[in-house]
Amino acid sequence: MTKESINDGGPAFPTPAGIQHNDGPTMRDLFALGALPVAWKAYESFAVIGDNANQELAKAAYQIADAMLEAREAKP
Repeated sequence: MTKESINDGGPAFPTPAGIQHNDGPTMRDLFALGALPVAWKAYESFAVIGDNANQELAKAAYQIADAMLEAREAKP
Protein backbone atom coordinates (compact mmCIF):
# COMPACT_ATOMS: atom_id res chain seq x y z
CA MET A 1 0.00 0.00 0.00
CA THR A 2 1.50 3.32 -1.04
CA LYS A 3 1.27 6.40 1.08
CA GLU A 4 -1.00 8.03 -1.52
CA SER A 5 -3.58 5.24 -1.20
CA ILE A 6 -3.83 5.36 2.60
CA ASN A 7 -6.89 7.07 4.00
CA ASP A 8 -5.41 9.31 6.69
CA GLY A 9 -8.75 10.80 7.75
CA GLY A 10 -7.53 14.34 7.21
CA PRO A 11 -6.01 16.68 9.79
CA ALA A 12 -6.55 15.69 13.42
CA PHE A 13 -6.93 19.28 14.56
CA PRO A 14 -8.86 22.10 12.90
CA THR A 15 -7.02 24.85 11.09
CA PRO A 16 -8.20 28.37 10.31
CA ALA A 17 -10.14 28.67 7.06
CA GLY A 18 -7.94 29.11 4.00
CA ILE A 19 -4.78 27.81 5.68
CA GLN A 20 -3.35 24.56 4.37
CA HIS A 21 -2.00 22.41 7.21
CA ASN A 22 0.01 19.42 6.05
CA ASP A 23 2.59 19.09 8.82
CA GLY A 24 0.46 18.10 11.78
CA PRO A 25 -0.92 14.73 12.83
CA THR A 26 -3.72 13.15 10.86
CA MET A 27 -6.77 11.39 12.27
CA ARG A 28 -5.00 8.12 11.42
CA ASP A 29 -2.01 9.19 13.54
CA LEU A 30 -4.29 10.20 16.40
CA PHE A 31 -6.20 6.90 16.26
CA ALA A 32 -2.93 4.93 16.15
CA LEU A 33 -1.68 6.81 19.19
CA GLY A 34 -4.87 5.88 21.04
CA ALA A 35 -4.59 2.26 19.91
CA LEU A 36 -0.98 1.84 20.97
CA PRO A 37 -1.71 0.81 24.59
CA VAL A 38 -4.23 -1.75 23.33
CA ALA A 39 -1.70 -3.13 20.85
CA TRP A 40 0.94 -3.26 23.58
CA LYS A 41 -1.33 -5.17 25.98
CA ALA A 42 -2.34 -7.63 23.25
CA TYR A 43 1.25 -8.36 22.30
CA GLU A 44 2.37 -8.45 25.92
CA SER A 45 -0.37 -10.85 26.99
CA PHE A 46 0.28 -13.25 24.11
CA ALA A 47 4.06 -12.96 24.47
CA VAL A 48 4.53 -12.69 20.71
CA ILE A 49 6.89 -9.73 20.67
CA GLY A 50 9.90 -10.71 18.63
CA ASP A 51 13.10 -8.98 17.66
CA ASN A 52 11.28 -6.13 15.94
CA ALA A 53 8.90 -5.26 18.77
CA ASN A 54 8.76 -1.55 17.93
CA GLN A 55 7.83 -2.17 14.30
CA GLU A 56 5.31 -4.86 15.24
CA LEU A 57 3.58 -2.61 17.76
CA ALA A 58 3.53 0.37 15.39
CA LYS A 59 2.06 -1.75 12.59
CA ALA A 60 -0.58 -3.16 14.94
CA ALA A 61 -1.53 0.33 16.15
CA TYR A 62 -1.91 1.58 12.57
CA GLN A 63 -3.92 -1.50 11.59
CA ILE A 64 -6.34 -0.67 14.41
CA ALA A 65 -6.37 2.98 13.30
CA ASP A 66 -7.19 1.93 9.72
CA ALA A 67 -10.08 -0.19 11.00
CA MET A 68 -11.35 2.77 13.03
CA LEU A 69 -11.25 5.04 9.97
CA GLU A 70 -13.08 2.43 7.93
CA ALA A 71 -15.74 2.09 10.65
CA ARG A 72 -16.23 5.87 10.66
CA GLU A 73 -17.08 5.77 6.96
CA ALA A 74 -19.37 2.74 7.13
CA LYS A 75 -23.02 3.37 6.55
CA PRO A 76 -25.19 2.24 9.49
